[in-house]
Amino acid sequence: MMKSSPPVLLPVVLRGDHVELRPLEEAHAGDLSAAVAVDELWRLGVSDLPPPDGVKEYIAEARAAQSAGKALPFVIIDRRTGRGVGSTRFGNFEPAHRRVEIGWTWLGTPWQRTAFNTEAKFLLLTHAFESLSLNRVEFKTDVLNERSRNAILRLGAVEEGILRRHMIMRDGRVRDSVYYSIIAAEWSAVKENLRARLSR
Repeated sequence: MMKSSPPVLLPVVLRGDHVELRPLEEAHAGDLSAAVAVDELWRLGVSDLPPPDGVKEYIAEARAAQSAGKALPFVIIDRRTGRGVGSTRFGNFEPAHRRVEIGWTWLGTPWQRTAFNTEAKFLLLTHAFESLSLNRVEFKTDVLNERSRNAILRLGAVEEGILRRHMIMRDGRVRDSVYYSIIAAEWSAVKENLRARLSR
């Protein structure tokens, strides 16, 4: 059996009805600083977000991971306004094992509980399984972040377990992380579920 060549994370623009995912650049810092400032979103203890004056550094770190071939960060654009309203990325990319993590996702408060997050995940998952031909997509979140945990389960991901004392947050808290995954054999059913949710 011939092995196919490993996938490569290349910059790409992914378009949906509500959002457009564009490669994250320093030019997006103004929009993202404004988005994270609404309701002081960065102070939410279960999300490791930068304060408004730390967004440029946040973008630089994300782009450094991209340059190392381990990540592909995106800005989430509201297609109605053309403004950046959040960010997400492919990370922890392991091409030899055909797996990637989707995460580092956040939306400014006015765009939460809308179709934006679901559509962004739909676009990323479609690219992962149908363009990159990956075997596995992973998700992780803070064990305390019930909203994020429920959102990941609604995608159709399977909870795999808790990594204890896994990460040190910006405020110094040591968090436990919950891992989830979707594998290629599950993608067809997950895709139909997400399409149905978006059509509503």
